[in-house]
Amino acid sequence: MKTLHLVRHAKSSWDQPALADRDRVLNARGRRDAPRMGRALARRMPAMPAAVSPARRAQLTLEGLCAGWPELADAAHVTTEALYTFSYSDLIDWIAEQHDQLDALFLIGHNPALTDLVNVITGEYALDNLPTAGYVQLTAHIDHWSELARGGGSVEQSLFPKQIVDNE
Repeated sequence: MKTLHLVRHAKSSWDQPALADRDRVLNARGRRDAPRMGRALARRMPAMPAAVSPARRAQLTLEGLCAGWPELADAAHVTTEALYTFSYSDLIDWIAEQHDQLDALFLIGHNPALTDLVNVITGEYALDNLPTAGYVQLTAHIDHWSELARGGGSVEQSLFPKQIVDNE
């Protein structure tokens, strides 16, 4: 069995329209939501290394998660160019190349790729939209990451910023 932990980057700013897409930063809501999600996820799962898109908003999301989840900051994260994509098939290709010794992967990336990935892996319309800073855990009954594209996965849990109560 393999598990995917997926986080969409937190809400980004559109205040500088001339800025390249990959250079956009987080807006105030994104800067608030990322640490809140970090605190909430820390209660739900162990810290693990994350593979992160090189986009500035994804990198800042990881920093925010770590601010709320100090154990996550101690993990060896990797910035992966292949995760700067909006296509679920690119994600499936990257995941298929991962070592089968790893039973879980933690990715921080972008929509629509993440939402589409959830729906393809589950083989159903399981998710309308993974919101910014949203988290989904998928489980697939496979032995090799290369088998992921065949579907058969299920959503085990999800958490969105709007679901977090202030004392979390």
